[in-house]
Amino acid sequence: MASSGPEVTQLLQAWSEGDQGALEQLMPLVYEELHQLARRYMADERPGHTLQATALVNEAYLRLANSERGGWRDRAHFFAVSARVMRRILVDWARSRRAQKRGSDVPALELQENLAIVPGKSGDDLIAIDDALKTLAAFDPRQSHIVELRFFGGLSLKETAEVLTVSEETVRRDWNVAKSWLRRELASRSPHGS
Repeated sequence: MASSGPEVTQLLQAWSEGDQGALEQLMPLVYEELHQLARRYMADERPGHTLQATALVNEAYLRLANSERGGWRDRAHFFAVSARVMRRILVDWARSRRAQKRGSDVPALELQENLAIVPGKSGDDLIAIDDALKTLAAFDPRQSHIVELRFFGGLSLKETAEVLTVSEETVRRDWNVAKSWLRRELASRSPHGS
């Protein structure tokens, strides 16, 4: 993530205090990073997906701008929330598409080593990951949040540790455990086994 941390943090704090001008100044500073995050999400979607990266950023921006302004701590926190919003948009889109296609075969879930969904798979994979994260959150909320920040938010170990106010080693350990658990969970949910 390349945007200027101190400037972004100052603008986020001003926005939290109700300064709408700060939001207007903030967006040009973070737009490219948000767009890169959206492109990363969209690269994992099937070819011909009707939602484009720019539309995903724009929808996330609208949801963030219209949300209750609340204590933005820093840029890492902002990108963590942005990642959650983008995830929610994509999951909602995938669920609506699945509802339209009831009865179709669901393909096996595949994960790459870094936990990324294999490109070209359906939105069902994203729904399965979202469902698995909800299950994980029920017994280990921090691990679920770490996966969300790292996988969906693209945050580094250091940035994730800052957002969660824990050590990098704790994040590294929980990240590794959560990835293993998710692989097993997703394999067990797949209609084709592993």
